[in-house]
Amino acid sequence: MNLESPVKRGELYRVHKPGGDPKSHRTFVVVSRQVLIDSKFSTVICAPVFTSGEGLSTQVPIGPEEGLKHSSWIMCDNLVSLRKADLTNYIGSLSRAKIANLNNALKMALDLV
Repeated sequence: MNLESPVKRGELYRVHKPGGDPKSHRTFVVVSRQVLIDSKFSTVICAPVFTSGEGLSTQVPIGPEEGLKHSSWIMCDNLVSLRKADLTNYIGSLSRAKIANLNNALKMALDLV
């Protein structure tokens, strides 16, 4: 976990060998509510980041402003549960505006609109 502060919703982490992922590393955005993140649960819900997207309502564009090297997409249709212990390589965090976009994309992905 980020030693300066606890993990927070909207933060990006690079995870080594995420289960079932063909890549050796993948960036994820923490999407769980803060109460769950701060609890004793060992896992949190995260959305993976891919370098290509199609501009769907369930995808959020991000890039260097969030600490990434390239323009990328948060994929809210591919939510996964990750161990908090694996969230050690902090990359950056989403702005309030991007979190609002993330919330809308999650609502679409989960049919909560």
